[in-house]
Amino acid sequence: MDDMGSQDKWLTIEELSGYLKMSCSKLYQMAQKGELPGSKIGTQWRFDRERVDAWMNDKMCAPNKQKTGVQYA
Repeated sequence: MDDMGSQDKWLTIEELSGYLKMSCSKLYQMAQKGELPGSKIGTQWRFDRERVDAWMNDKMCAPNKQKTGVQYA
């Protein structure tokens, strides 16, 4: 049974898409630009769940460094 509750260490792009509720195409773009922690093995990307979780926490807690006009308190 393919269950996200199994907490696989390595996620495929499709699994990461479901986990983060983001499109595969956006995740590919971010991974290729180095904006998302991942490893390309041959033609396939793999993502360490713990590193992705840490990356998400950093993104949610840190002030936005891009000029988006959004202010954080």
